[in-house]
Amino acid sequence: MKKFLREFKEFAMKGNVLDMAVGVVIGAAFKAIVDSLVDDLLSPILGKAANQDLSKFVLSVGGVDIKYGSFLSAVINFIIMAFVIFLLVKVVSKVRDFGKKEVPPAEPASPTTKLCPYCKSEIPIDATRCGHCTSVLEEPK
Repeated sequence: MKKFLREFKEFAMKGNVLDMAVGVVIGAAFKAIVDSLVDDLLSPILGKAANQDLSKFVLSVGGVDIKYGSFLSAVINFIIMAFVIFLLVKVVSKVRDFGKKEVPPAEPASPTTKLCPYCKSEIPIDATRCGHCTSVLEEPK
């Protein structure tokens, strides 16, 4: 049991687990801000056009109330959250890449070996005789 608790403690104290926990808490707080924006600012403005609160838009079908106004508020919440997260990821990517210079690819190094035309063994490029089959090779020009 002690080993299990020690392993759990090591897991919980890893950096990425703590980062995720902080992200969830901040995300929940941010969701409250977006909910307030939609419920307290956008919904009344949109509802003003229809002379009623957006959350009170209800369609009654066979004794069942379909609250499509609340659904529209949730869709607006989602769009705002997705847009803000998109902007946040773009900014973090720009900051992470700031100051990094793109390194051009290095030119390939010149070959240091060649194949013997007789035995097909790999030999130094400036060799005049094959070390494997002892064939005389052409003089380098």
